[in-house]
Amino acid sequence: MMAFAPPKNTDGPKMQTKMSTWTPLNHQLLNDRVFEERRALLGKWFDKWTDSQRRRILTGLLERCSLSQQKFCCRKLQEKIPAEALDFTTKLPRVLSLYIFSFLDPRSLCRCAQVCWHWKNLAELDQLWMLKCLRFNWYINFSPTPFEQGIWKKHYIQMVKELHITKPKTPPKDGFVIADVQLVTSNSPEEKQSPLSAFRSSSSLRKKNNSGEKALPPWRSSDKHPTDIIRFNYLDNRDPMETVQQGRRKRNQMTPDFSRQSHDKKNKLQDRTRLRKAQSMMSRRNPFPLCP
Repeated sequence: MMAFAPPKNTDGPKMQTKMSTWTPLNHQLLNDRVFEERRALLGKWFDKWTDSQRRRILTGLLERCSLSQQKFCCRKLQEKIPAEALDFTTKLPRVLSLYIFSFLDPRSLCRCAQVCWHWKNLAELDQLWMLKCLRFNWYINFSPTPFEQGIWKKHYIQMVKELHITKPKTPPKDGFVIADVQLVTSNSPEEKQSPLSAFRSSSSLRKKNNSGEKALPPWRSSDKHPTDIIRFNYLDNRDPMETVQQGRRKRNQMTPDFSRQSHDKKNKLQDRTRLRKAQSMMSRRNPFPLCP
């Protein structure tokens, strides 16, 4: 019999759980059943605890867990809670990261290179800076080795330094004066005015015209009782069929009876014509009325 072989007797005093309150070790089904009962009981207790008590229990459990168990908890938390301020260069493929960086201008790329070492490595790649150099027809005279990085960025910076760009200068006031011009003094009515006098006369005419025009009205103040912000809910709106019927009723009440009006009009005209005929007949019979 080997010295390290497991003991054949499993019913020793250490494995007896007949009158014990501990979880049985030699019976797996009974062990699982007791574990589920205690887990359900612990869940009921956890539901009744306050927030501070729950935090104390969680910190105590995490302190008792091993490193692998803590990593497991970390992965579970990352699945449940979305990460904030996540670096897209660590999650997206390198091709997509370079495609995003390709839309930036050279100054923004230089600022991105100051974020971290990973961003510096991406922002100084030749795939980004070569296109920016070729856009201005800036080429290099040698073929870089595979171990040289950032050659095109250095070339771009060097070419920008060599450019002699100055700001546009505004011409002085004397530059607008026409030199070697003599004014012609003549008393003829058809003399031509100098450009300076013509400009002054036109400016004076504009001022006169502008003074005669009416000034613009002041800005109107905001409405104290605005009505454009009133919005009724759907249930508060009136029934469309009912509104149509009410409109028809109002129209019937407001529209007069045109046939009756036309008949009354005709009667009035006939009465007037009869009255005029009677007056004309009376005037013919008595051309010279007797004076009192």
